Formats: sequence, C-alpha cells, structure tokens
Amino acid sequence: MIGALGNQIFQVFARFGAFVVFSLLTARALFGGVRSWARWSRLGTQFYLVGTRSTPVLALTGLFIGAILAVELFDQFDLFGQAFRIGGVVNISMLKQIGPVLAAVMLAGRVGCSLTAELGSMRVTDQIDAMRVMAADPIAVLVVPRVIACVVMIPILTVVSNFCGVAGAWILTVGLMGVNNDQYWEFSQYFIDWFDITNGLAKSVVFGTVIALIACFKGFTCKPGAQGVGRATTDAFVASFVAIVVLNLVLATLLNNIADIVRGQI
Repeated sequence: MIGALGNQIFQVFARFGAFVVFSLLTARALFGGVRSWARWSRLGTQFYLVGTRSTPVLALTGLFIGAILAVELFDQFDLFGQAFRIGGVVNISMLKQIGPVLAAVMLAGRVGCSLTAELGSMRVTDQIDAMRVMAADPIAVLVVPRVIACVVMIPILTVVSNFCGVAGAWILTVGLMGVNNDQYWEFSQYFIDWFDITNGLAKSVVFGTVIALIACFKGFTCKPGAQGVGRATTDAFVASFVAIVVLNLVLATLLNNIADIVRGQI
C-alpha cells in the first residue's frame, strides 16, 4: 500500500514536470517560431472559436448571475433600509471575483475541452507525428495560436461577463425593486476604483494562459483510442477548474496586498 501511494505521488510529480517542460517549449515556440504561428489563417480561427462563439452564453450567464446576487442580497439590505448599497457589493464582487472566474470556467468547459479533444484526436491518428516528420514544429503550429487566442480573448470575455452581471443587478434592483438609481451608482462608485477593474482583468490573463496550456498538454499526451481522448478531455477540465480555484485564492491575496500598498493602507 505504501509502495502504491509512493508510486502515485511519483506519477503526479512526473506529470507536473512534463507539464512544466511543455510550457517552456511553448514559450520558446512563441518567441522563436513566429513565422510558424503568426498567420491570420491560424490565429483568426482560434479568436473566433475562443471568443466570438463563447460570448452569447457568457453574456446570458453573467446577466442572470448578477440578478441572482441582487435577489439574494435585497431582503437583507432592505431590512436595514440600505438597499441602495447593493450596487456597490454586487458590482465589486462581479468585477473582482465572479466575472473573471465565470469567464475562466466557461473557457475551461467550452473551449478547453474542445482544444483537448481536437489535439487528442490529432495525436491518436498520428497527425502530430506526421507534422514532426515534415520538419514542422507542432507546438508552434498548433499550441501557440490557441494559447494566444485564450490569453487575448479571455479579458474581453471577462469584460462581457462583468458588464452583463452589473446590468443584471441594476435592472433587478433599480428597475424591479424600485431602488433610487442615483444612490445605487453613487455607492457603486464609492466601492469601486480602476484598480479593482484591472484586478479582475489581470486574473483573467493568468487563467487564460493556464487553461490553454493544460488543455493543449492533455491533448498532446492523451492515451490512444477514443477512451484516451475522452479521459484526457475530462482530466483537462478538472485540472483547469482546480487551477482556477487555487490561482484565484493566490492572486486575490497578492493583488489585495498590492492594492493596500498602492492606496497607502500599509
């Protein structure tokens, strides 16, 4: 039993080491293989698949998440006659935490799984090996455009999520609950500054990078057969979700400390 546990721990560290090597190779291809990936035929397709096709569902989800938060908070705030403060609480929650995480989970579920399945299918059918035989770098051709698309598009998706979440809370609180519009936005402005907005966008860039690397790594290293591709797709989403949660905690602590320093509170 102890031997089996030790073997499992060794396998985890070995896989993590392989992921680190894969990430370094991707970074090298990013800067050293520009001619291979810097083509609109490759980048444009990924921008469309990652960003444009994800926008409607993300906008709808953000709209309802903001409305749900407002519904849950209204009774408690209204009990003390402070319903007009809901805007500050909901909006800062959307901008700093919920918006970036929602966009990242959507990217991991919709885009990350698709990338893993696509690259995994190419691996099991030997298309990736065929590219190497033809002296083409599959990481530069296949991985780098997908990583760039995720990194570029997830901040835009985060903005969409933030905007729709704020709009959903405003429509419900002001339009349906009758809260004063001027007071609603006044307290939102009091709670939120530009650092809070950039806080969420900075998180989204990190999330996008990690999700893309995990998805591509799982696709490149999946086991043969349809079962291997399916297992890799599931593992990619689980690993991406865990990474999002862990990184969100680390980044939230780090960025909040930086905010305190910038604002002179430390």
